Amino acid sequence: MEVNASLLVVVDAANVVGSVPDGWWRDRRGAAERLRDRLAADGVPGRAGPVEIVLVVEGAARGVGSVSGVRVESAPGSGDDHIVELVARAADGRPVLVVTADRGLRDRVTRLGAEVAGPRTVRPV
Repeated sequence: MEVNASLLVVVDAANVVGSVPDGWWRDRRGAAERLRDRLAADGVPGRAGPVEIVLVVEGAARGVGSVSGVRVESAPGSGDDHIVELVARAADGRPVLVVTADRGLRDRVTRLGAEVAGPRTVRPV
């Protein structure tokens, strides 16, 4: 079996969108779509090489579609639990970066070997 060595970047959409008080709460789905589109256009600044971006949405943002360069996954329940599942399923040795400021989630994914970065990594203020 071939191991995918590209960096897997898992973005906690609710946490990243919620990190800037720009009215996102009035249109959660639209805010998630704007984040998705920014990720598709800009990627992950400072990360060279092949990158696979997964945007995890939950709640009112469920159903946001994927676009070229960004796979969107609607969490069936908790977004945090879905992110942990994605990290746990990543191939052994594959680098994983989770973008979130959620302390509990950060602890859970670092125990699984993921690197963690804050929302400003993909959403500069």
